[in-house]
Amino acid sequence: MALSAPKVVTLASMLGRQSDQLLLSNAIEAVRKAAIVCEHVRRNDLVQSTSKDDKSPVTVADFAAQAVVTQQMASIFPEIPLVGEEDAGLLRGNDVPTNSLRDQVRSAVQIVNATASEEEILQAIDRGAHKGGSAGRFWVCFHNICFYVYSNYCQTLDPIDGTKGFLRNDQYAIALALIEDGNVILGVLGCPNLPSTLDKAGDDDRGCGFLAFKGHGAYQFSLAASPEEQEFLPIRVSSTKDAEATRFVESVESGHTAHDLSARIAEKLQITRSSVRMDSQAKYGVLSRGDAELYLRLPRQGKRYEEKIWDHAAGVILVEEAGGKVTDIYGKPLDFSLGRTLVSNTGITVPY
Repeated sequence: MALSAPKVVTLASMLGRQSDQLLLSNAIEAVRKAAIVCEHVRRNDLVQSTSKDDKSPVTVADFAAQAVVTQQMASIFPEIPLVGEEDAGLLRGNDVPTNSLRDQVRSAVQIVNATASEEEILQAIDRGAHKGGSAGRFWVCFHNICFYVYSNYCQTLDPIDGTKGFLRNDQYAIALALIEDGNVILGVLGCPNLPSTLDKAGDDDRGCGFLAFKGHGAYQFSLAASPEEQEFLPIRVSSTKDAEATRFVESVESGHTAHDLSARIAEKLQITRSSVRMDSQAKYGVLSRGDAELYLRLPRQGKRYEEKIWDHAAGVILVEEAGGKVTDIYGKPLDFSLGRTLVSNTGITVPY
């Protein structure tokens, strides 16, 4: 595995420009707050969920995380739009289940924003309607991700990446990225259930954050630390070329990747270690710090699926700034300039 540099750094030493420090510090704080909310929901068994039109689950934490991140970023950068996975339509009914779900979302958001009103929360969730594209800045948020765009920036947010993993008490992530003119320039991942290394799985060692800023490297930090206490550890991808030592990661859900094909490829490459299956962009965090060497997200035979930009934006810049490479299965770079999906790409690979 790659050895991380032992010296921790601050945001000021990492980034020279104050405007960049402001972007990154607020992205970190937004993700940290969303992680607090998600863990509160999980630990208190408040995981009421409903289903969207595509039958995928959406939980109290999904809505609350998107609202928390959106409110944080919009308060500082109101001119940057957001691309987010959720909208508040499912929270605007008047039946008993909807009222209960909406009340739980409001209570969850108020853990970190005590003055947020119900309508402010719904409006914040609905800010994620930006279409993305090749011009301007926007945030991408992953619960799957929220996106903002300002001047020529765009943010993406995935409120909870890996909702099924969240429901299983397994791996999930809050992912926030900033896209400028079709290029990811900033990414922050919060992985509340991820240990500091895959070989350490104690409950007291969970809660990892990751960040990357284009041209300034990739770093790991603790989600438990306050902003004043925060330290950032430089990380690098693994340098191993030994097939026997290689570990690859893939999605838990068989609907997300062709497990049988991945196994055949691993056998062909003479990789003998079992794969690590985990939900969400936590996989990118594991790869960026050298805990695994290979990621395969392969299309299932006969299935055409367009990957969502919020499922990958933050993770891609993290791996790239850690010295790795992310492409589709044909070796093409991922194109984040074509809207809300990676329409020109097929599958995802992080080769070793």
